[in-house]
Amino acid sequence: MATAAASDAYPHTRDQRFFARLAMGLAAFIVFAFAQWGLRGFVSPATVPVWVHLHGVAMLSWLGLFVTQNVLANGQDMTLHRKLGWLSLALVIVIAGLGMFTGRMAVELHRVPPFFTNGYFLALTHVEATAFAGMVGAGIAMRRHTQWHRRLMFGAVILIMEPAFGRLVPAPILGPVLTPIIQLALQLGVLAIIAWHDLRQTGAIHPATRMVGTVLMLVSGMIMALSVFPPFVMLADGIAGAGIAGGG
Repeated sequence: MATAAASDAYPHTRDQRFFARLAMGLAAFIVFAFAQWGLRGFVSPATVPVWVHLHGVAMLSWLGLFVTQNVLANGQDMTLHRKLGWLSLALVIVIAGLGMFTGRMAVELHRVPPFFTNGYFLALTHVEATAFAGMVGAGIAMRRHTQWHRRLMFGAVILIMEPAFGRLVPAPILGPVLTPIIQLALQLGVLAIIAWHDLRQTGAIHPATRMVGTVLMLVSGMIMALSVFPPFVMLADGIAGAGIAGGG
């Protein structure tokens, strides 16, 4: 881990306030995006399946924990920070499982947004859930290298900003091709804030920041590729067909 050690060139306390504020801002944005979607009448909470509510509660809990962790690090209460870190790992496993289950059930129950195909939505939910869990796992594995740890954890949050952006961009107008491209551009725009911070601190973009950008692009590309991959499309349409047969 010589590269990781070399990149931890300054103490985290020097700029933790920046990351604490950014954590609060990203969490507030995500909550706002979903809240305005409901307030505009695009979803009826009473008709939403219980597992969707559970997924939402788990995600809100993780965002709250994410903000708390950054505030604790800013206040230098690292003992509690480390203890809560293992709780975040357990919560992420639950979130990933619920995310994939929710995506599958949306296809089966024909709750997929009309501007997405079954294949795209199934790929979206499964690839993002897996990448999110993987990013958090990598962040925890690199916990002894603070500069890597904090950027990988922020990368996980930027990954789950995709559905938040999806509730703000006009997807029905943009269509299934432009929508993910614009969402990716917005995600990279958020990452650019961290890259700008890196440049101000050390004069170079941190390797972890570059890695997160690479993962974001790979995730987007994998989703698009799977959505048109014939065996995967058949799998998704088969799940949807099973839902019709079951309903019949």
